[in-house]
Order: sequence, then structure tokens, then C-alpha cells
Amino acid sequence: MTQSSVNLDFIGREYPQTSPYQVGREKIAEFARALGSSNPANFSTEVARGLGYPDVVAPTTFAVIIAQAAEAQYIEDPEARVDFSRVVHADERFTYTRPIFAGDELVTTVHVDKIIERAGLAMVTTRCEIEAPRDGATEHVVTVTSTLAIRGEGN
Repeated sequence: MTQSSVNLDFIGREYPQTSPYQVGREKIAEFARALGSSNPANFSTEVARGLGYPDVVAPTTFAVIIAQAAEAQYIEDPEARVDFSRVVHADERFTYTRPIFAGDELVTTVHVDKIIERAGLAMVTTRCEIEAPRDGATEHVVTVTSTLAIRGEGN
């Protein structure tokens, strides 16, 4: 039986907040097109504002772009011992407080919540808290919870 090489001491680790991610209209439209979205609020400021939004609204899964960029802090941390060539994405969940809009400036804090290792496979659960800083405070936008399956050598 093989074991994964993932560092189990990272359970409970929290990484520093990321630099702000500026959400742009074109990035939202590009992502929406890639999904095959036909929601006009993803493309038209006028339609989005007519629906009560401040600007173009991002598709629900848009948050994965921000979360994965932030998770790189863990994945690329040499002490975590994650071999990205052995990673398979197992699960992704989004819990929104409010939608993401064009013009948002979002920061993310990554937490390594759980690592379970069995038969050479490590299941790593991370939680990305994505927030919008406003006037000295932060507004929660979305929590992205991801589970990665990391195969050990010989698996």
C-alpha cells in the first residue's frame, strides 16, 4: 500500500488574504460565453441594472476563477508537498451571500479545513472566503469549498 506525500500538518492552516481581484465586465462575459450562458444580465449592464443589480452579474461558478487563484498559495507551498500532476478535482461548492458584479474588488482567504488519507489517496478540502472590502470593513460575498483528490506514488 502506498501513501500520499501530502503534509497532514497543514490541516487548519490559513493563508494570508490575497491581493484584490478586480472583476471586469469582459471577464464575466468571457466566462459566461464559455459556459454557453444565455442570461442577458451576464452581458448587458442595462439589463443587469433593470433587474436591480449595480452592474453585470457573474455566473454562479465564476467564483472558481478567484478561488483557484487563491488556492495556489496552498498548492504551490513546497512544505504542503502537493504534486499537482497527481491532483484530480473531486468536488466544488458555492455558498453565496450575494452575487459577484462587474466592478467588485474581491479578496480571498484560503483555509485548509480537512485532509483525509486512505490507501495512498489524500482528500484535501479547502475553503476560500471571498470578500469585498468596503469602507474599512469587509462584506462576505461567497464561500467556495473545494475537495481535491491527490494520488500518491504508485496510484
